[in-house]
Amino acid sequence: MRAVRVHAYHEPPQLEEVPEPTIQGPHDVIVKIGGAGLCRTDLHIIEGQWAEISGVALPYTIGHENAGWVSEVGSAVTNVAVGDTVILHPTPTCGLCHACRAGDDMHCADSTFPGIDSDGGMAEYLHTHDRACIELEDGTNPQDVAALADAGITAYHAVRKAMPLLHPGTHCVVVGAGGLGHIGIQSLAALTATEITVVDPNPEALELAEQIGAHHTVLADGSQVDQVAEISHGGAQVVLDFVGEGGAEKQAPSLLRNGGSHFVIGYGGALDLDTIQIVSREINVIGNLVGTHNDLAELMNLAQRGLVTLHTQTYSLDDVHTAIADLENGRIRGRGILVP
Repeated sequence: MRAVRVHAYHEPPQLEEVPEPTIQGPHDVIVKIGGAGLCRTDLHIIEGQWAEISGVALPYTIGHENAGWVSEVGSAVTNVAVGDTVILHPTPTCGLCHACRAGDDMHCADSTFPGIDSDGGMAEYLHTHDRACIELEDGTNPQDVAALADAGITAYHAVRKAMPLLHPGTHCVVVGAGGLGHIGIQSLAALTATEITVVDPNPEALELAEQIGAHHTVLADGSQVDQVAEISHGGAQVVLDFVGEGGAEKQAPSLLRNGGSHFVIGYGGALDLDTIQIVSREINVIGNLVGTHNDLAELMNLAQRGLVTLHTQTYSLDDVHTAIADLENGRIRGRGILVP
């Protein structure tokens, strides 16, 4: 089968022929990929930022946002059958450790992360686990929902965590209306009564934000802090930073009112905030990693009810380098999807 493989960091991945995965254990599932999302994390992988954290051995297949059709199952699999359409939670988990038992399965003590620490889904087939599979309604096209497996669940998880802070009369600022942010905006609109302001340097992204639930949009042209202060009457209770690099992470605290919370979702940059500012203003800085199996199941419920729609741009596996270049240069509105 064909697969997109990283052979060396700081070099473009290669599309090449590799053996198809096979069933290795009773709970294994082989999925024929119908769509694999392209994420900024894939760019960070190619840059080597995940090398030490993941411990992955090169070469390997990237792609951690995956949906498709069940092709083969192990002897103990009962929740899905051959032919089912599925979306895959990005981290197959053990189900037995404390984190899994507590419903915090994204911190499973014995999970894997296909596309990060093992072969992922930018290929024709993917080896996964029955605990990662969520069955979708008949007729669902995997390429239409694939990126909800990571971008979607990550954005939704952050909104779920912020919900107790976002009662009626509050204000939430969304930084970045791209692949992550446009899902976060819709999740906020579906789950909360907060007032939503979106900040982005791209007018087209702001236009999309207005269409999917933003009450206000602000062009990031250097005046965004003052504009947000005026719109929110002194700053937001919550900032959801879906960018986390390029300076966006440094402006986020300035968009908050005292006692506010900065949710860091995008990454790649570094925070530089004096501790006296954190203490005197009682600012909270909160990290966010993917989401739980239940988060993904809830998000798919919203998606299949039409409350969250993934805006995508599709590419064939042959066009993977074009897709990567488009993502790097901000030419993708929403999420890029590779379709084998």
